Amino acid sequence: MAGRRAEAAERFEEYLGLLGESIGHADRAGPLRAYLTGLLLSGERKSIEPMAAKVDPHHVSMRHQSMHHFVANAPWDERAVIAVAREYALAQLERHGPVGAWVVDDSGFPKKGTHSVGVARQYCGPMGKQDNCQVAVTLSLVNPSMSVPCAYRLYLPKAWSEDRERRHVAAIPDEIGFQTKPELALAQVDDLLAADLPRAPVVADAGYGSATEFREGLTARGLSYAVGIMRETTVWSQGDSPVPPPRARGRGRPATRLRRDPDHRPIAVRALARSLDRGSWQAVRWREGTKGAMQSRFAVTRVRPAHRDHIRVVPRAPELLLIEWPQGESEPTRYWLSTLPPGTALADLVRLAKIRWRIERDFQELKDEIGLDHYEGRGWRGFHHHGALCIAAYAFLAAERARLSPPAPLAFLRPARLPTGFHPRGAAGAS
Repeated sequence: MAGRRAEAAERFEEYLGLLGESIGHADRAGPLRAYLTGLLLSGERKSIEPMAAKVDPHHVSMRHQSMHHFVANAPWDERAVIAVAREYALAQLERHGPVGAWVVDDSGFPKKGTHSVGVARQYCGPMGKQDNCQVAVTLSLVNPSMSVPCAYRLYLPKAWSEDRERRHVAAIPDEIGFQTKPELALAQVDDLLAADLPRAPVVADAGYGSATEFREGLTARGLSYAVGIMRETTVWSQGDSPVPPPRARGRGRPATRLRRDPDHRPIAVRALARSLDRGSWQAVRWREGTKGAMQSRFAVTRVRPAHRDHIRVVPRAPELLLIEWPQGESEPTRYWLSTLPPGTALADLVRLAKIRWRIERDFQELKDEIGLDHYEGRGWRGFHHHGALCIAAYAFLAAERARLSPPAPLAFLRPARLPTGFHPRGAAGAS
């Protein structure tokens, strides 16, 4: 056990060295070590002062000041840190199998106040409803064994992007303007393509998949996908397509656009699903959960997406429509569009569409154990720096877990003894 702890401690030192090269300036090495150690140590609160107390209890004020400057003000590139963390964990991930999917998602951070950068009333995943929160768009590489967060960017609501005073107070860079979440996700995809990472199908929920521009953007980049869509999404059912333009007659410019008419219109996927016969549905198990096998009923059919195709000159290419209708439910519950090959086995398509569970688990652990949602600063730089360091800590933890069955991979980290009577000020309801 002692030998394994020593090996893990040596790997941690090497990892800190790699991260240190990405942030420059040797004087940042100390705060980097303190911050990552604080994130990886156990503790209920991972805001700066409680972490400073754990790593340097006899110089809390000094350590707090250096760590705060490092995360909130120092001009290092958080994308470079995430890139190092990604490559480090990816080496272990690929030992267990190739990258199987690029998973786009977002993560919400409930907030009580209105001053933290990007906070607004919007859909908040942890709350399951519209509420006051920040939202970060993320992209992760996944295989059946593990996953690695690879991109992290705050969604800046339009009201924030157009408010000069709030932009100034939060120190939002001038070049940052308003982008939708699907646009942010495509930018992250471009970054991973530029880094020449192993390509894989893109998976996302309906918040992204329902955006036609997002799906078309993935296709234009040569990436296949399996993305959720809303039940109101319209398609042309198998063998059907828009009406071609009429033949030219006489003078004038010939019509080129596709047409619809009252007797020939696309159908919502909800209605299409209900029209399928009983033999179309198959029971599929896609993984073992904590309470047993995860299983449901699915059907797959070929369709053509129909969004605004009356302004197009050629029909969209056929895609796979995957539908889930659990036993006992009154109607189907989920829908996906996919550009995987037509011969893809139903079970493989279901496993791919459902692989987002790994990302949900990652970010739950990033919040509960690493402290992703514990940052108390309000500025743009600090939000992204803290997120990058949390991802770096998690990447090291994931890489250690991926090694040969270590029962306590971070047992070499030990918190220092706190002074008697010390009570850190970390506040759970920071805004």
